[in-house]
Amino acid sequence: MNLITETQRAQLLANGRQSLDNDDFDPPPVVKLFTPDSGATWLLTEIDPDDHDHAFGLCDLGQGFPELGYVSLAELQSVRGRLGLPVERDMHFTASKPISAYAREARLAERIVT
Repeated sequence: MNLITETQRAQLLANGRQSLDNDDFDPPPVVKLFTPDSGATWLLTEIDPDDHDHAFGLCDLGQGFPELGYVSLAELQSVRGRLGLPVERDMHFTASKPISAYAREARLAERIVT
């Protein structure tokens, strides 16, 4: 399974272009990725238009320290959880707020809450 659909990729790239022009850009996440067997979660908002492997979002490796930052999409494809299960896309996730709100709540809860 592809981690990101073509429609999501197009939106992530559009967000990446918009963030270059607007320092206050605070979009909602486009996609939620997770490991079903180890508690890691990623809420991605954009892809760097100059490096399509470089995505930005809220990243939580399941250790209680979620943070905004960049992640390699190729690396996410190779990540496996404790039982060897790959990263999956949450097919039912729909963002309800901007990424800054998810980040604020995640810092308080010490995990991403969706």
